[in-house]
Amino acid sequence: MTASESLQALAFVMLVIFLSYVCMILVPFLRRKQDADGDPAQFAWHVFVPCRDEETVIEDTLDRLVADFPLAHVWIVDDHSTDATAELVSRRASTDARIHLVARRLPDARQGKGAALNAAYRALNSWLPSDADRDHTVIIVVDADGQLAPNALHQAAGQRAFGDPTTGAAQAAVWMSNRNEDRPIPGARGLRQWWGHYLVRMQDIEFRTTIAAMQCLRGHTLSVGLGGNGQFTRLATLDAIAGAAATPWHGSLLEDYELGIHVMLAGYRNVYLHDTHVAQEALPFTGKLLTQRTRWCQGGMQCTKYLGQIFFSRNFTNAGAIEAAYFMLMPFLQLAGTILWPLVFLISAAQGAVAPGGIDAWLAATVWVVPLMVLTGVLPFALWALIYWKRDERRGSILTALGWALGYWLYMYQSYVVVIRAFVRLVLGRNGWSKTKRIAEYAAPAADQTGAAAAPAAETIPVAAPQLEVVR
Repeated sequence: MTASESLQALAFVMLVIFLSYVCMILVPFLRRKQDADGDPAQFAWHVFVPCRDEETVIEDTLDRLVADFPLAHVWIVDDHSTDATAELVSRRASTDARIHLVARRLPDARQGKGAALNAAYRALNSWLPSDADRDHTVIIVVDADGQLAPNALHQAAGQRAFGDPTTGAAQAAVWMSNRNEDRPIPGARGLRQWWGHYLVRMQDIEFRTTIAAMQCLRGHTLSVGLGGNGQFTRLATLDAIAGAAATPWHGSLLEDYELGIHVMLAGYRNVYLHDTHVAQEALPFTGKLLTQRTRWCQGGMQCTKYLGQIFFSRNFTNAGAIEAAYFMLMPFLQLAGTILWPLVFLISAAQGAVAPGGIDAWLAATVWVVPLMVLTGVLPFALWALIYWKRDERRGSILTALGWALGYWLYMYQSYVVVIRAFVRLVLGRNGWSKTKRIAEYAAPAADQTGAAAAPAAETIPVAAPQLEVVR
């Protein structure tokens, strides 16, 4: 076999693996049945909200959490904000015993989301009575702009979730809260406005179909991944992880998925809650979106260090270990594809150029390539937008659906840019990250970045203990 034939064979194998995975996630997603509710009163609920400079959204988030979930306590972790976040939360905490402020200050603050959540975990441990039922206490992680669906606790309390004592964690579906907003995007005009709304819609399709389908498959392989928003974890499970590794959350840039790995290594299972959701703000800016996805991709690459533990763990199913390995190795496979696919195309073109019979004969012999590319390169991405239009957001005509389908196929090419950037950062050891700004911050006056945050006046649990395995 020649070198060119070897490359073409490798490309074919990678294509078969990809198409097989698409079929494997599509079938459980289309055939899934609705989960039954449970009784939230059987559990104690605590919501952790990590915050850094969130004054534009935190009050609305508190209003929703307090109104929709009267059984829950809300723990706001102020990670040394330079705006009025701590002051706003402190004011609310002074009049509502269910709201708590965990204040973090430099040099211990701003060490990553995992470190902030570990601070909330320690603060909760200090606050809870010694006889608290930790098996029936559930921690919920919500972003500062997160909008948790009102039925979230009922779904989490169901027999398929925390009603089963073997369940250690659960992840709600994720929607984009601004998917149907026609409000002007700050700083954008004309074509940039259209582009911003396009990016928002594509992110909603991505989370509500492709990622949701991956989670449905993981529900069968017992390898559900946790996300950083809408994440539920049993307190006793966090205790088990902390007992083995000092802290529940660790230092990966994808600390949520990393936590899910530790939940399963500890002998618990993760479940996916598709019938409830958390809504978050989609990013309408290309640069910000690529930065966010680069961090996620790099974090997934960092988690490959757990592959050995996963494959030798008795707590992972064989199917779960294979699925987790595929997910973590996918960026590296895609990185190889950025070289392999163009190379195979160039080789095919070169072979056609020197083949006898002229250009007409070559075109006639390769006419099948175009439909094959549509079938294997376009349809596996476009079909998700059609499912989304049919089942989730039936807006406009079939032409709208086809436009979304074409747009989603093109949108997915951003992953090639992301994987290259993530790999370069990984090789260079660049593990830092910057907070993603909310859209409202682009229209609001710039915060004073030199002034210190206002001193909290209500219940404040200062946390100054040094963090372990943090992202600096």
